[in-house]
Amino acid sequence: MVETETYTIEGPDGDTEALELPAGLVDIFSEQGEDPTDVVADVVVQAFAQQAHVVAHHSEGGAPADIAEINEKMEELFEERFGVPLSDALGHSH
Repeated sequence: MVETETYTIEGPDGDTEALELPAGLVDIFSEQGEDPTDVVADVVVQAFAQQAHVVAHHSEGGAPADIAEINEKMEELFEERFGVPLSDALGHSH
């Protein structure tokens, strides 16, 4: 049986959520010497960037302006973290 590892996410208001992942899962996505917490944060940024992109660009009827602005900011944060534009990471742009 695989054990689990717990990571804790803290929101801006101090609320927290514990997240359990199978032990070893984070190691699959990490490079040698990389802090596991950084790996989890990378995956969170990637997931939010991808989902924001979907809502902003692939929703029926288009997205409201505030969603487009949120997506643009997420794309900026993605590029700051990973050093590549989200469009390059996704393999397409709009």
